[in-house]
Amino acid sequence: MTVFDAKSELTTKDLRASILNRLAGLSLKPGEEILLKENSRRFCLFPIKFYEIWEFYKKAEASFWTAEEVDLSKDINDWEEKLNEDERFFISRVLAFFATSDGIVNENLVKNFCDEVKIAEAKCFYGFQIMIENVHSEMYSLLIDTYIKDPIQKEFLFNAIETIPVIQNKAQWVLKWISNESNQPFGVRLVAFAAVEGIFFSGSFASIFWLKKRGLMPGLTLSNEFITRDEGLHADFGCLLFQHLVHQPSEATVFEIISEAVKIEQSYFKDSLPVRLIGMNDDLMCQYVEFVADRLLVALGFSKHYHTSNPFDFMELISLQGKTNFFEKRVSDYQRASVMSQKESRVFSLDADF
Repeated sequence: MTVFDAKSELTTKDLRASILNRLAGLSLKPGEEILLKENSRRFCLFPIKFYEIWEFYKKAEASFWTAEEVDLSKDINDWEEKLNEDERFFISRVLAFFATSDGIVNENLVKNFCDEVKIAEAKCFYGFQIMIENVHSEMYSLLIDTYIKDPIQKEFLFNAIETIPVIQNKAQWVLKWISNESNQPFGVRLVAFAAVEGIFFSGSFASIFWLKKRGLMPGLTLSNEFITRDEGLHADFGCLLFQHLVHQPSEATVFEIISEAVKIEQSYFKDSLPVRLIGMNDDLMCQYVEFVADRLLVALGFSKHYHTSNPFDFMELISLQGKTNFFEKRVSDYQRASVMSQKESRVFSLDADF
């Protein structure tokens, strides 16, 4: 169950109230945050104190995968024979953004968040996130390397942060939060990176699910399922840490960040979708960006702003558990054996009934 799940047993406000009640007994000076407070015991993991955060780490650990598990051999024919030139242009732009974005996210984690956040449970999650973002980066680089045969075009896409203005705009917006040129507090930057993973990534994920709906590019779409699940967990984790903040940024500040991200993302799709494709165009993508922005605002504990509906019926399916036969191919919602199980269920016994 994720923070973004509308059927969550606890509302965001209930969760925050529960967290703050537990933090109330801790010794915090005015302006201090429990997440950022120096802690001499941060080098020792047990006993676990922040169970919700620890559970997120275990979910991430259970979801580990590698690029070698994705078979791209069947994608080549679809790319060359079934996608038209406009569709290849669009998907190339999506992959070009993704190929650089994970490295930027990791730079923030390594340079800032891993150093600033002092609680061990969160450091565990961030450490695993850094590792899986490297897998994502490798996967997207492999996709471009597999599909794009022209070396000049390939180099153009690998350097999209410099060669494609709309991707450069997205990267510059993210990088300003890493350098923290405006000296913004942790809570503000936490929201900005939740926007990166909850808004900048979501529209591009949707474009690849659009291919899955059409039965195309099985390797690309499987990797997209893996990565969508991972990034959804990362965005949810940012929202969870936000609920642990004693001093949250104001709703006006949060909306300013979200609205900036929405405008940049909408501009990106207007450039990447210069023609209207069947079932996919810039108007629908701009509408979807507003929909996921509202979803993020609610997950952070605020009200919707855009009140936009989801224009893509196929995106409703990604919240459902996969029905793939395990023996046909690896399902994208798998878990590493025993990682999320209780100790009792891992005991070997010979007293089973046959």
